[in-house]
Amino acid sequence: MKPTIEWKKDRVVLIDQRKIPNEEIWVECGTFEQAAEAIETMVVRGAPAIGVTAAYGVALGFLAINSENGLDAAAKHIFKRLAETRPTAVNLFWALNRMERVYEADRTGGLAHLKESLVNEACLMDREDVEINRAMGQWGQALLSDGDTVLTHCNAGALATAGYGTALGVIRAAVEAGKKITVYAGETRPFLQGARLTCWELHRDGIPVVLITDNMAGYLMKKGEINRVITGADRIAANGDAANKIGTYSVAVLAREHAIPFYIAAPLSTIDFSLPDGDGIPIEERDGDEVRTVFGRPITLPDIPVRNPAFDVTPARLIKAIITEKGIVEPPFTEGLAALRNKK
Repeated sequence: MKPTIEWKKDRVVLIDQRKIPNEEIWVECGTFEQAAEAIETMVVRGAPAIGVTAAYGVALGFLAINSENGLDAAAKHIFKRLAETRPTAVNLFWALNRMERVYEADRTGGLAHLKESLVNEACLMDREDVEINRAMGQWGQALLSDGDTVLTHCNAGALATAGYGTALGVIRAAVEAGKKITVYAGETRPFLQGARLTCWELHRDGIPVVLITDNMAGYLMKKGEINRVITGADRIAANGDAANKIGTYSVAVLAREHAIPFYIAAPLSTIDFSLPDGDGIPIEERDGDEVRTVFGRPITLPDIPVRNPAFDVTPARLIKAIITEKGIVEPPFTEGLAALRNKK
């Protein structure tokens, strides 16, 4: 499989995740507006992948500038447009802030140099993401044993990142270490990332995967068919409260009821140290037609009111450990995450 995100000289190429598993279609974005639309419409999704795509979007925006006249105004427009695409995933803002620092450092060195610096920084972030995921996988695989059955929710694999994955990266690393792992993939309504994307990834890798509807998890936990839960996250507050795809909180509550460890796997860039707890995490509300329809076909009346929050927040008290590229943190998370932040 080609990389989820690929830079080709003057454009970024993305696999259209709305089409998987039925089609493998690649979308080319030659402008920052096209990159922004790809994020908004979920051509690309997953917090790390959104961040890398936004970084490439910044590079595309500057590649189109032909004069230093009005440079600051143009830069402001590029960063603002990309920042408005998705509100919850903090990796988006982390990536934009990193690109903005490069802009501020190199803006007086000539337009050609600035463009080169921004492209190089975005490419570096792309490569670093894969390295971070592999490091996370090595830390996290120690938490899994041969024969484990692991429930995951949404998609936190190669498709959600620049490659390898966060939660699925932990599972991949465990399998690479010789452990036999079976994955239960919750379908993840309404966008079906578990059914469409997680199953597709794991099946291609030869990792056993069983698809379940989201409301089957408690029953299978009670029967002893699931003994671990690992998910990704889109934003983690300083105290460990974690926002992830809607339905994750319900899974965490069920895991606690059945004494099953619930783990989060996410890079340190997903931790928002400016927020003391999860109450401050903005939750994106998406169009109601995502719930009223499946693949464009209506499943209810067209005028039925809908709530469609894309994420929920799992309280830190339900999380057994947070797996990062620098190590595993157990409660209390405030102290542990802060210590990892400063770890070399």
